[in-house]
Amino acid sequence: MSILVNKDTRLIVQGFTGSQGTLHSEQSIEYGTNIVGGVTPGKGGQKHLDKAVFNTVKDAVDDTGANTSIIFVPAGFAADAILEAADAGIEVIVAITEGIPVSDMSRVYSYIKNKNCTLIGPNCPGIITPDEAKVGIMPGFVFKKGRVGLVSKSGTLTYEAADQISKAGYGISTAIGIGGDPIIGTTVKEAVQYFFNDPETDCVVMIGEIGGQLEADAANWIKNSNIQKPVVGFIAGETAPKGRTMGHAGAIVGGKDDTAEAKKDILRKSGVNVVDSPANIGLEVKKILK
Repeated sequence: MSILVNKDTRLIVQGFTGSQGTLHSEQSIEYGTNIVGGVTPGKGGQKHLDKAVFNTVKDAVDDTGANTSIIFVPAGFAADAILEAADAGIEVIVAITEGIPVSDMSRVYSYIKNKNCTLIGPNCPGIITPDEAKVGIMPGFVFKKGRVGLVSKSGTLTYEAADQISKAGYGISTAIGIGGDPIIGTTVKEAVQYFFNDPETDCVVMIGEIGGQLEADAANWIKNSNIQKPVVGFIAGETAPKGRTMGHAGAIVGGKDDTAEAKKDILRKSGVNVVDSPANIGLEVKKILK
């Protein structure tokens, strides 16, 4: 098993015919992901990458039975693209787009609460279940199939951790990059919950960063969970100066609880195996699972 995407995923691409949509769709198709079509308003009825193009998400869903969407729409229009996917009945929406205004995401967040869908992102690398579905921009070859779940705010550290876990002799059940914006669809806690409820995930690697409460929320849930699985944690941004945004819009140290040290302390008190360097993630997983 896995979480959210698998061999039964029927994927459409919003922003299909644009340069980014085309590039990453080609890579996903090559990986073996079941892309059933794409959406570009005004180009309905055409073919692109040998797949049907539709004017609307609803048209695509009605024709193909799509259940998942990936969004490569420019930031100014991306919020509406998410809302359109939610309205059309898409179950998993992956928003890759960077730079969506916070005011737009606030509107999206409120709206999709009442919809039967899961939003991943925005400003994220996406989600991959190795050998089954690559719904994102990550390099597929890095991810070997296995039983370690991976959730990360950072795209690059997702790939680094997956590579280390593979070199340690283990693999990934699903890897999910949740994004680093202030308002995101799937939180660290929610991703951990998915993994804890997945019978084919034995261990979870959680990569967080300075700023916000997401890691603390996840830690408190892990501490009080009826299900127990080992969790390896790393917090990026230990040397970041206070009050300065670092890389991601959400990565800013406000109060003392936002610092890397404070977050690591909370994780340790919740039973998480915290590593001080990303270079030790694979070794820690091996130590726990051997």
